[in-house]
Amino acid sequence: MFDTDAFAGHESVHMFHDDATGLRAIIAIHSTALGPAAGGCRMWNYVDGEAAMRDALRLSEGMSYKNAIADLPLGGGKGVIWGDSKTQKSPELFRAFGQAVDSLNGKYWTAEDVGISPDDIKYVGEQTRFVAGLDDGDAASGDPSPVTALGVFKGIEATARRALKTESLKGVRIAVQGVGHVGEYVCGHLAKAGAILTITDINQESLNRVSKATGATIVAPDDIYDVEADIFSPNALGAIINDTTLERLKVKAIAGGANNQLATADMGEKVRQAGVLYAPDFVINGGGIINVASEISGVYSMPWVESKVETLTATLGKILDKAIQETRPSSEIALEMAKARIKAAHK
Repeated sequence: MFDTDAFAGHESVHMFHDDATGLRAIIAIHSTALGPAAGGCRMWNYVDGEAAMRDALRLSEGMSYKNAIADLPLGGGKGVIWGDSKTQKSPELFRAFGQAVDSLNGKYWTAEDVGISPDDIKYVGEQTRFVAGLDDGDAASGDPSPVTALGVFKGIEATARRALKTESLKGVRIAVQGVGHVGEYVCGHLAKAGAILTITDINQESLNRVSKATGATIVAPDDIYDVEADIFSPNALGAIINDTTLERLKVKAIAGGANNQLATADMGEKVRQAGVLYAPDFVINGGGIINVASEISGVYSMPWVESKVETLTATLGKILDKAIQETRPSSEIALEMAKARIKAAHK
């Protein structure tokens, strides 16, 4: 673990196993410089333990930068549960994960992520108070996905203003990859704004529902990269912008809610050289963690959440403007800004 690029100077990495429930979980804590580590828990059927570890490390590091760039009093952490979310879920498994979270004594706050629903999280909440995204409680705010989607939508608008020189998304062609928790809400906002949507997902039921609601055209998962569009919006899993997919894209901008969209660090420069404006993922998708931060504070405030989302959108605009002015990758500029805030907190 220490020799991998994904380790990235993590403060601590914790592994949990519970034979009775089948729990195999990793909680990675990248930084607590700005506050307790916060980040959702993902349940995924990884090919092996190394893949689970790498995902936990990369996601945890990303949360440090996401929380820093959103100016939140939170560090970066992430939980992953190795298992099939369609066949291996149980209340007992999530209670066991809750006990794992609680054993860290508040160093890490969890919430829902890919493969885990607010209903699953409530079982985690039976065993620990260090959990957000609950439907019940004094500061409960429920599923953060709608706020994540709102931030992504506003980020797409900000990106379109710069890449397409337009103040309106009416008639703008957008290829959306993934219509799950976040993607479906994003499509709703985009359709209301008049965008023309092409969508894909591995879940046919979700595709049919979103297509019916928005008039979107459905394509096969691999065909989304070949769609004639103005903006590509990835809202599923990460590492999907690589040499092969970038060569196929016919867009002026990439702006979506997926984490870790760039397969490798050098892809930021390659995207820039291809003439594509990239909205850094950990900036544009920060709405959900802003929502979680308000809940963690103990006094949930929607006006505060909305204000922070607006501020984050303005920060994204500044990053994109600087990237254009300095002919540098937007991902590099965003990372510099986040790391500077964490470094200042350490001092």
